Amino acid sequence: MTNRPLTGPAPPPVAVPPTPPPAQAPLPRTPVLCVQGITKRFGAVEALLDISLQVHEGEVVGLVGDNAAGKSTLAKVIAGALQPDTGLIELAGEPVQISSPSSAHSLGIATVFQDLALCENLDVTANLFLGRELSRSGLMHDGKMEVHTRSVLHDLRANIPSIHTPLNQLSAGQRQAVAIARTLIGQPRLVVLDEPTSSLSVAQTAEVLTHIERLRDLGLGVIFISHNLTDVRAVADRIEVLRHGQNNGTFGPDAAQSDLIGAITGATRFGGLGG
Repeated sequence: MTNRPLTGPAPPPVAVPPTPPPAQAPLPRTPVLCVQGITKRFGAVEALLDISLQVHEGEVVGLVGDNAAGKSTLAKVIAGALQPDTGLIELAGEPVQISSPSSAHSLGIATVFQDLALCENLDVTANLFLGRELSRSGLMHDGKMEVHTRSVLHDLRANIPSIHTPLNQLSAGQRQAVAIARTLIGQPRLVVLDEPTSSLSVAQTAEVLTHIERLRDLGLGVIFISHNLTDVRAVADRIEVLRHGQNNGTFGPDAAQSDLIGAITGATRFGGLGG
C-alpha cells in the first residue's frame, strides 16, 4: 500500500494583531492666562513681588489672602488698571501688554471690582451695555440689546425679574448677578471677580457661587478673589494664597482649612509657582 500525501486547502494564516504604539503623555494645556514675575511697587512699598499665576479654560482659581496681601493689586494689573514694574503676562501662550482697561477688554479679560461700577437708575439691559451700546444708523439698537441681555442672563441662570427693572429695585445679589452678566458682553476668555460675595446674605451668596460655576461651565477661566474660605472652597478648582505680595502656596479645593489659614497668616511658608 502506497502512502500518498494528504491534499487539501492550506490552513488560513493566523492573524497577528498589530502592536499598539507606545502610549504618549498628553500634551500640557496652554493656560488662558499666565503671569510670571509680576512686581509692583508704590514708592517704598512692594505691593507685589515676583508673583506667578496660571488660569486655564474652564477653571476657577481662588485667590485668597489677608488684607494688603496683594489680591486687588494683582486684579488691577490683569485688568489693565495698573501697570506692573516688571514681569510677563501671556494670554493663550502669547505675550501681551495690557495698557488699559479697554485694552484688557479687547484681549478678552473682564473684571468685576467690589464697587460693581453699575448705574442704579438704569435698567438691567442699559447696565449690561453701558459704554458698549449697539447702534444702527446712529440710533441705539434696543431690540438687539434686549435679546442679547435675555440670552446672557439665561446662560448665567440669573434670577432677574425683568430686564427693564432699574438696578435700585434689585437685591444686592441680583445686582452682583448683573455685574457678572456684564462680563459676558464681548465674549471674554477670562473673568476676574474681586470679592463678589462680600456683604451678601447666605441665599444671595449661594446664587453668586452658582453664577461662578456657570462661568466655568461656559469654558471661561475665572479668578475668584475672596476672604471667605468657605465660598472659595465651594467652587474653586485650585486655591492660590498671597501673603505680603508674594505667592505662599498652591492648594486643591480639599486642602485642610488649617493649611490654608497657616499660609494666609504666615504660620507656614510654602512659596509656590501659581500653576
